[in-house]
Amino acid sequence: MTGSIEQGISQTHGNTHILHFLVRLPRPMEQVWPSVATADGLAAWFTPADVLEPHLGGAVTLRDIGSGRITAWDVDRVAEYTVEGGGRIRFHLERDGEQGSALRFTHEFEGEWESERGWRLRFERLIEVLEGDS
Repeated sequence: MTGSIEQGISQTHGNTHILHFLVRLPRPMEQVWPSVATADGLAAWFTPADVLEPHLGGAVTLRDIGSGRITAWDVDRVAEYTVEGGGRIRFHLERDGEQGSALRFTHEFEGEWESERGWRLRFERLIEVLEGDS
């Protein structure tokens, strides 16, 4: 199985912008989880996490994005970071076939931040990282 970015949707409600992506990944959820829920994993494809306390309410600092709290945490399934200036970034993993997983991603923010294209490039890097892990 190879990874793919199936869908990218951008919505605006007043000052709030919401990006949604469905990304199919070539690894089971348990192998993808560290990529979205550990400092080393995030640094490999997204941004360094200078602080990441892996539990609900834990502190998080995503370099170049902001500091805040972990606002949802369900091990191997959901990691959500809400950071000042960066909004709410949610990674929701689901099983996808025998060996794969689907990442349902949401980024909700106000003002100017990241484009849909910017996230697509990041998800391409994530797929490359995961396809490189054998």
